Amino acid sequence: MSKLTAAKRKELPKSEFGLPSKVGKGGKNEAGKGAYPMPDEAHAKNAKARASQMEAKGKLSESAKAKIDAKANKIIGKKK
Repeated sequence: MSKLTAAKRKELPKSEFGLPSKVGKGGKNEAGKGAYPMPDEAHAKNAKARASQMEAKGKLSESAKAKIDAKANKIIGKKK
């Protein structure tokens, strides 16, 4: 998986996040402030794994996990 630095993450458009509408610390939904970034296939697979972990801990809703999985599956499917 390629390294996603903070600077690169900030440059990602909202469309490259599993949960693009997550609000950042400043209360604004700025570029790079979403959750579960998926700029490539490796990050999409990682997002699915992390979402499963967070759902199991009760920190992520089933519907949010479904959104993340759907987005990741589209990215993973494009590569095959």
